[in-house]
Amino acid sequence: MIEVTRGEGPIVLGLPHTGTELPGDIREGLNETGLAMVDTDWHIDRLYSGLRDDVTMVRQVEHRYVIDVNRPPDGQSLYPGQNTTDLCPLTDFDGRAIHREGCAPDAAEIARRIEVYHAPYHAALSTELARVKAKNGVAVLYDCHSIRSVIPRLFDGSLPDFNIGTNLSTSCAPVVEKYVEKICAAAGGYSSITNGRFRGGWTTRHYGDPEAGIHAIQMELAQSTYMQETAPWAWDAEKATRLRAQLARILNGLSELVETAALR
Repeated sequence: MIEVTRGEGPIVLGLPHTGTELPGDIREGLNETGLAMVDTDWHIDRLYSGLRDDVTMVRQVEHRYVIDVNRPPDGQSLYPGQNTTDLCPLTDFDGRAIHREGCAPDAAEIARRIEVYHAPYHAALSTELARVKAKNGVAVLYDCHSIRSVIPRLFDGSLPDFNIGTNLSTSCAPVVEKYVEKICAAAGGYSSITNGRFRGGWTTRHYGDPEAGIHAIQMELAQSTYMQETAPWAWDAEKATRLRAQLARILNGLSELVETAALR
């Protein structure tokens, strides 16, 4: 199931990894590690909620262990030569198996999940981007993510707080990238990087087409900026309030870029 909240402004928030639902047959095939769902983008919907009244939100409710809707449907790696996870993950971010023996999805099951879960999410996202662009002249797809700040299998050391992804500056106009970089750089006490370990998933790369008026940018937040990074993954109200102020500046500024015709 896809949750869509429609707004009239130019920004569409993609939330591919906040869902925690596990359909019964898939749940039964997961082991204890899989059922822990440690790789959830915890609280991201709450983090962005209410920052602007006019944004559109498209949210996948099933967990990424069902299928990762931010991966290409053909299963090609987004980061060749680097550790990453699959379209239908077989391991968690730490490399631990998530399925009971003999229960990993085969090719037929992966094809079913693409049809039932992956395709509807992107149909909804495409529909909202087209609607928003028709109303505002352009659309800004802001893909919302978070991840634990320390995962040795995926990256060295601690991840910066703000990880901006624009597929090597191709998925949005330079003014979009520069604006978000400026806000993040000015945010006291936070670190940031552009197109570092995370340069945008399939959503950013697939939809980003500045020439056609679709500007896509991914924001991968270190979870240490707003929550406890171990179970039970608790929300940290003080940290989250401080971070939400910065995120509001980003969204407000992106909207202003459209209103002032900088992206038209």
